Amino acid sequence: MEPASATVSPGSSTTVRLRVRNTGDIVDEYHFEPVGDLAPWTTVEPQALRLYPGTTGTVDLTFAPPRTPDATAGPNPYAVRVTPTEHPDAVTVPEGNLTITPFTEVRAELVPPTVQGRFRGRPRLAVDNLGNTKVTASLSGKDAGERLSYEIQPGNVQIEPGRAAFVKVTLRPRQITWFGSKQEQPYALAVRRSGTEPDEVAGTFVQRGVLPGWLATTFGLLLALTIAFVTIWLAYRPQVRSVAREKLEKAGQIAPPSPSAPISSPPPKAENKPSQEPEKPGGGEEKPKDGGGGEPEKKPEERTAATAVRELVARGAGRHICYRAFVQDDGWQEPVCDGAEAGTVGQGKPVKALNIAVSGAKGVTGASAYVGEGWRKGDAWQKEDDATDMVLGSTESADPPLEGFTLQVFDGSVCHEARVKDQDWTGKLCTEPGKWRYGGSPMELNLQLEAVRFTV
Repeated sequence: MEPASATVSPGSSTTVRLRVRNTGDIVDEYHFEPVGDLAPWTTVEPQALRLYPGTTGTVDLTFAPPRTPDATAGPNPYAVRVTPTEHPDAVTVPEGNLTITPFTEVRAELVPPTVQGRFRGRPRLAVDNLGNTKVTASLSGKDAGERLSYEIQPGNVQIEPGRAAFVKVTLRPRQITWFGSKQEQPYALAVRRSGTEPDEVAGTFVQRGVLPGWLATTFGLLLALTIAFVTIWLAYRPQVRSVAREKLEKAGQIAPPSPSAPISSPPPKAENKPSQEPEKPGGGEEKPKDGGGGEPEKKPEERTAATAVRELVARGAGRHICYRAFVQDDGWQEPVCDGAEAGTVGQGKPVKALNIAVSGAKGVTGASAYVGEGWRKGDAWQKEDDATDMVLGSTESADPPLEGFTLQVFDGSVCHEARVKDQDWTGKLCTEPGKWRYGGSPMELNLQLEAVRFTV
């Protein structure tokens, strides 16, 4: 190899020359094939070389690693398999070393970019590490006039190459708006890394009034009318007096009552006795209208994913995951468990919500992605005890269907497969212990989710 060690930056290329000499006594043809982790990015020119005895030839090896997280930073060994045609057993594998330089690329996205609330807003910040080296960053928020306070969890993140971190953000207005229309407050979240300018992501918090504006106007009008009415009443209150009494007093005709005059007592009033109600036919008490004379029948209890998990645990302890799908126009399906299919395939009926429960995994948490809307606030729940229902998505008819989801269990990992519209089943994707893993339609396609399978 000339040279035996080389350096290349992701997105560019470098060439190493391989010198080959025929030390045999016959004409031979040699074939060259790159092997190892760098083989997909290695080009050999020419791929075959014919040499006479005692002669030497050269082959150029061109390395072109892409600018992606797959191009691991640091030294990477490589090798070339040289196979003689005349002596196929005499294979030679010369080796070399290629150092790939590190690069950093971070992309941050706020989902959703606009949130509304009276007392708080809860967006999520997704930070993707698109480089080939680990990224450590701190997070902060700011806005003009410092009208908002920020609660960011976690405040610092470490992201491996090709991975993403989801950060929960809570926005709170420093002053509550009691009356009035909506007020838009722009803000920005900054991702700060050592030695580089911070990456800022802009968003908008729409603060709504606690009470509607028309209520304040109506209350003011009523108060003004009340004050006007009282004022007019006090100013023009009618004076009531007896004209006949005034005339008698002037004529001296009013005399005190005579003590000998008998005082007649008013006649006694007749007592009103309550009328007796006529007896009902049969002389018995009124019977309930349900016809049976007993308690009304109770509706059967809904069978959820947690119900199915508890049934499995009752038959024997172990790790299980049960789930069911809310299918558009069909409603909730019966729960299934441990790799069975939930939803529909090929019927054009999307999944709008998922109900999931686990055992032996210390709980499950997740978030949901919506077709055409991305991530929606308030879609994540966390249950730290087993056999408890968790619901992703919405069963409301006005809400869109699911596009995908993320899942995480707190002990071990969870695996999932997804089937989306006009697509085949995805391969099985498993989370690393305690971490998230997205499943469903690729974000750029915005396809509705039709069926899922889960295992733990």
